[in-house]
Amino acid sequence: MDLEQLFAGLDSVRWGDVDHAYGEADDLPGIMRALAGDEQQAHDALDELWSSILHQGTVYAATAEAVPFLARLVAAGVHPVELLVLLGGIAESEDEYGLPEPGACRAAVVDQLPLILPLFESGDPEVRRAAVWAAGRAGSVSVLPALRRGWRRAEEAPGVRAELLAALAHLDPEGTAATATAAVSADAPDRLRMVALLVCVDLGLPWTPAHQDAMVSLLPAGPHVVDRFDPQRNEPLHYTVHRLLLRDTDRDRSAAYDLIEAALRLPGAEARGEALWAAEHACLISRSAPGRLAGALLSLLADPSFTDTASLLPVLGKLGDQAAGAAPALAALAAMDGEPADRALEVLVRVAPEQAGPLLARDLGRRERTMRAVTGLSGLRPALPLPYGPELVNAIRIRLTEIAGSDEPRGGDAAELAVLLLGWGRQAAAALPEVTAVFQRHPARVARALAAVCPPEHRDETAELLRRAAESGDPDDRYEAADALRALTGETGPLVSVLKEVLAEGARQELPRTAGELGSDGLVLVPHLRAALTPQGDGPRSNPAMNADVQTALALWRLTGDAAEAVAVLGGVLAEAADGMWTRWPVANAARAAACIGPAGAALAPALGPLLDDPVQAPGAVIALRSLGHGLDDARAADLLLSSAERNAEWATALDALGALGPGALTPEVRARLTALAEGDLRVVDSGLEPEIVPRDERLRIRARELLAAAKD
Repeated sequence: MDLEQLFAGLDSVRWGDVDHAYGEADDLPGIMRALAGDEQQAHDALDELWSSILHQGTVYAATAEAVPFLARLVAAGVHPVELLVLLGGIAESEDEYGLPEPGACRAAVVDQLPLILPLFESGDPEVRRAAVWAAGRAGSVSVLPALRRGWRRAEEAPGVRAELLAALAHLDPEGTAATATAAVSADAPDRLRMVALLVCVDLGLPWTPAHQDAMVSLLPAGPHVVDRFDPQRNEPLHYTVHRLLLRDTDRDRSAAYDLIEAALRLPGAEARGEALWAAEHACLISRSAPGRLAGALLSLLADPSFTDTASLLPVLGKLGDQAAGAAPALAALAAMDGEPADRALEVLVRVAPEQAGPLLARDLGRRERTMRAVTGLSGLRPALPLPYGPELVNAIRIRLTEIAGSDEPRGGDAAELAVLLLGWGRQAAAALPEVTAVFQRHPARVARALAAVCPPEHRDETAELLRRAAESGDPDDRYEAADALRALTGETGPLVSVLKEVLAEGARQELPRTAGELGSDGLVLVPHLRAALTPQGDGPRSNPAMNADVQTALALWRLTGDAAEAVAVLGGVLAEAADGMWTRWPVANAARAAACIGPAGAALAPALGPLLDDPVQAPGAVIALRSLGHGLDDARAADLLLSSAERNAEWATALDALGALGPGALTPEVRARLTALAEGDLRVVDSGLEPEIVPRDERLRIRARELLAAAKD
């Protein structure tokens, strides 16, 4: 191996002028030279290349510069399989960053096809397979003759033949349809049949009983694709169900559900595992999936051959009320010990919360997963409200007593319990003594709960306790105590005193927001709010700083009635955040604040106008511009709001704003789009935390139906 020839020109590239994922790429020459070193050096170099020039699927300017040297190494037989897979991944990437022109990395791979195509004739089937993969992903039709020759040659290695079919379908979809259909035949090797099925579903061919039977006969599918280079299709059943459902026709939906149900009836644990994963995904993207699949899923619980109830938990949690029939089995599992029991209880909270409460009460201290799901992240109200129950309140009282007497810091545990109590309010008044005891140690964690559960007959002593806590100690503790006192009695003096001090220490969003709610009692805070604003000229602000400035500006306007100062601050935030990739939420908050100010904030209209092009920002911008008196007519506003909701971008704000437009804006076209939002099968909310996708989508449907009902009335 002539290394000097392989790396000719390597040091002539100005690597310091091009970037990879970690900045300047002047380390790439050393990394690529290490590929020709010993086994450990080469292994480490490959890891570094994947991490730097194809980082999580993203390609960079340095990637294009590296491609010719990687192709030379491949042609010289240096780790050809690994480097061909890397070149194929580079070629197919559409996530480009800092390239001199779009598609530069793919073009660089195409330029190296003369070094790649001869490897179709390699004596090593794995090299042939990787070469076919890389050439196919390059996307150049110039590769088709070589691919067709390989196919006609009757390649004996099933893996290579499967990659040939996949590459042909990628580059010549119409011309490959008949070939793929024929390859589904039972006479073909299983690996080829599986890829043929995936090609058929990708090409949009009708999914026939022959396709269905072939797919079921090949389950479990994992062994047929275990070493394929295509990660998108390495779970064939899941992928096929996904593609069929996205066709959004009754026929294809029925085919997808039939396929899942047939797979669930198979006896092997591996095939059933693939079916459960496909069913879970179906519930996340199709609204009809829970109702259609619930029967087959619940029947597993009565099947003596099915003993892994825990494997059902993820999909049961996405069935909603359709999983009510599973409540007895869930309760039985939840009554046991260990993580599966905790997971079962979490699902039971979603499916049958009235049965979950007593089980949670029995073992409150060891149900961490369930408690996290119930209390959520806000600390203000339960994410999954549990019905009030004396057993659960008693269990909470016992836990609070333990926390109050513990030598260890357990404020986090207290905060979780406080969220549950907040959800019940005075129904949980029996817990007042225990909450009071914990308050002595962790005031900030339970102050709101203390005010919420306090009954009228204990109001005076509880108020005095909060009042004393607001006078001295940690600023966070004082603030929470003073705010809870206001909630309990309406008294604002202690809160004003605390805000005077803590505003200067960093204006968290809730501080100016609270100040703005105090009316005339808060006027003394005006100088402190002004002092809390980020000084101009101190450089770019962080998102929290911009959000705090927005809330401070709004508080100043609410307290003084003078819009000029607030408009100047909001304008500064909008200008600074205009080009930021991660500044959407400060911009959204600024738009909401502008809407509150109304016509007096008209000077903000030019900065708000461009936000209409961003689905995430459009709802807030529509509300703000109409509030400012800007000429945004009902038809244009409704279109923008619906577009935002349809793209799952701030849909709640969008639909509320649509309702605020009034019935005159709900034209037949608007009602038709609302009907699609409410009654279409594909979920509109299709991203985010998985446990929240189905509930959030159902809330969207309910809101859209409410608007339609109002329009009909």
